Amino acid sequence: MSLMLKLSTLTVITTLLLSAEFNLEKYVKNDLIKNPQIKVNSVKLLEKVDIKNKPNWKAYLFVMDLNIRGKNNKFPETALVNEKEGLVAVKSAPGLYDYVNHTMLGKDIRPKMDNSYYQDSHLIAGKKSAKHKLVVFSDPQCPFCIKYVPEIYKTVKEHPDTFALYYYHMPLLRLHPVSDTLTKVMEVLQKQGKMDDAMKMYSLKISPRENNETKILAEVKKQLNIDISKDEINKPDIKEQIKKDVDKATSIMLQGTPTVYLDGKFDKEVTGYKKLVEKK
Repeated sequence: MSLMLKLSTLTVITTLLLSAEFNLEKYVKNDLIKNPQIKVNSVKLLEKVDIKNKPNWKAYLFVMDLNIRGKNNKFPETALVNEKEGLVAVKSAPGLYDYVNHTMLGKDIRPKMDNSYYQDSHLIAGKKSAKHKLVVFSDPQCPFCIKYVPEIYKTVKEHPDTFALYYYHMPLLRLHPVSDTLTKVMEVLQKQGKMDDAMKMYSLKISPRENNETKILAEVKKQLNIDISKDEINKPDIKEQIKKDVDKATSIMLQGTPTVYLDGKFDKEVTGYKKLVEKK
């Protein structure tokens, strides 16, 4: 169950009296957020997308800046809107199910990725001039990331003229508290140009619930022969960079890992790059 469901008393499908174009901000403030302890600071529309084979439906991709008990947080969301019938559903609620095609409307819709994600500081493998660009958002303790991300990295290193790999940290701290420390270790190593060492965090055997930095760094040294101090990983620029990475993920509505974009398009299967290797 999503945080938004816990914080609001949203009905899955809300009938609205829409006399004109759907007003997203008004909907969020008046209909979506019902909890009096939550203040809506702002609502930013990222993109409005047509839903394939559903001519009367639009997907509004947006980010809410909410103040919850004195703390500001940003939450990505998708509203599925039928202005003709005055209906709206949010994806996390869980949305509208198309029982003919057996799909959840809007499930795989993502905003387009712009060129701001192709930053030199995030290039960890391949050549900037490569034909294809891969962007990965990942957590080194996510089981699916462990399965897919090292393989992506290995493939890009083997085909540097074909791919450029841009890596963004997206630690899922509620699931893997240990990733707070490991992600900072990775960022330190990336800044030192030690990309191979950074990727070794995916092979570390440790409890995902561990949050003692001293113990975590000791295991990194013991298992991987990588010696990094608490002072190094807690420098302001390290923490700030990871925050920026998470903000970049939020700005295109990402909530899970691994998330992969191939040439600016969301790769639902995560392995779309393999087809490009096979064509060579």
